[in-house]
Amino acid sequence: MRKTLKRSNHTDDRMVEKIKVALVGIGNCFSGLIQGIEYYKQNPSQEVIGIIHEKLRDYTIHDIDFVAGFDVGENKIGKSLNEAIYEYPNMVDWIPKDTMPKTDAKIYESPALDGVGIWVENRVKPIQSGKKIEELEKEIKDVLKQTGTEIIVSYLPVGSEQATKFWAQVCLDTNTAFVNCMPAFIASNKEWAQKFTEKNVPVVGDDIKGQVGATIVHRTLARLCNDRGTKIEKTYQINVGGNTDFLNMKEQERLVSKRISKTESVQSQLDVPLDDDKIYVGPSDFIPFLANTKLMFMRIEGRQWANIPYNMEVRLEVDDKANSAGIVIDAVRLAKIALDRGLGGPIIPASAYLMKHPIEQMSDPDAKTACERFVAGDD
Repeated sequence: MRKTLKRSNHTDDRMVEKIKVALVGIGNCFSGLIQGIEYYKQNPSQEVIGIIHEKLRDYTIHDIDFVAGFDVGENKIGKSLNEAIYEYPNMVDWIPKDTMPKTDAKIYESPALDGVGIWVENRVKPIQSGKKIEELEKEIKDVLKQTGTEIIVSYLPVGSEQATKFWAQVCLDTNTAFVNCMPAFIASNKEWAQKFTEKNVPVVGDDIKGQVGATIVHRTLARLCNDRGTKIEKTYQINVGGNTDFLNMKEQERLVSKRISKTESVQSQLDVPLDDDKIYVGPSDFIPFLANTKLMFMRIEGRQWANIPYNMEVRLEVDDKANSAGIVIDAVRLAKIALDRGLGGPIIPASAYLMKHPIEQMSDPDAKTACERFVAGDD
């Protein structure tokens, strides 16, 4: 197993092994993740919220060392990570740029493949370096080796099927754990899952489930209606937002796996799944002035005792990036625990609790219990 240096945590005298993480797709999500960690560093009296527990085994949020990043944007490649997270079209500004500590971590070129949709190309402005995929792959593997990367976290845009497979294969080739936050199916695909199992490389995925996001709320309420004995007849979930994630999803062809992931996540909580024409779950539109705010509108229609109808409607407003950052923190720490134990293949408890489309679905309370048993070593 790859060894990493031990450093003292800033909040106490513990000596812990830093978790060396490389990031793919330096957009709003990673900007919120990194700025959130810095927020807690600058405000040590603040309770850390948005995570399963402050400590998972010995690991806190301050034990993660971001050692490299990979992107296609010409305005991010070559810059340090602390600079790149503020570059356009990123919108997160929780920490003033001039107070963000400098880092030695750099942003390197990633192959674009299918990672840049037609709606966002003018905003992202992919670099035109002329490098071939084989050349980039070698450079990437060299960076991972030089930085001692243990875990790659991918936040590629929705629809990046080929790009996600590229990074999954890089992880297999370099024995690097993979956290796949996007709805391109790797951990939940039997063939890819088998590859990670055979190489004894951990993978957590697929498609991150926000802390209190649209899908987790929809799942929970659908499960409640199911468990209380009602008959759900129809349901929908509509999502709108104003960042590049939602702009990218205006390209309908990129949404196939996203809709499958969100729909199956809700259906998995019902004893009898709804017919396809009775359920709609998916991104709906881009509203520029919403920026990183995400709005979800959900409706459930059904019948109770004596066939009496009922319905409920929910409007949820969240900061899309705050909603996901803490989940990534947990996914990284759980992947590190798997590495420490020499485990490979899909990490089922972590995937079931943190992701919409795991290889094995569970109810969320059961998944949380399974996660905590995994952390305790009772798996």
